[in-house]
Amino acid sequence: MTEIRIRKAIGTWVVRSGGAVLGESTNALELSEGDLAPVIYFPRNDIAMVLLDRSSKTTQCPYKGDANYFSIVNKSTVTENAAWSYEDPIEAVAEIKDHLAFVLDDSVKVEQL
Repeated sequence: MTEIRIRKAIGTWVVRSGGAVLGESTNALELSEGDLAPVIYFPRNDIAMVLLDRSSKTTQCPYKGDANYFSIVNKSTVTENAAWSYEDPIEAVAEIKDHLAFVLDDSVKVEQL
């Protein structure tokens, strides 16, 4: 089994897309899974959910549960399936419920301030 560790992400974290700030949080979580790079999960309350549209994409992780995806919609672009959330995660990772993580690419940046 892959080891998953969740801890409070130190400091203030921001997520941006297309020049827009989607969210900023001092309550983000850092999830480390095996040898993968850590992923920052933002509380939904700290994200401008009006800029996200739920997509039809879902995936299943044996360690975290079913993920639902969201596309980022801003003035000039739509970034498909750019965020995901485990809305009913397995008990071992229950802390990530009501949090969102983002796909990092040219149009989406997650940074520590």
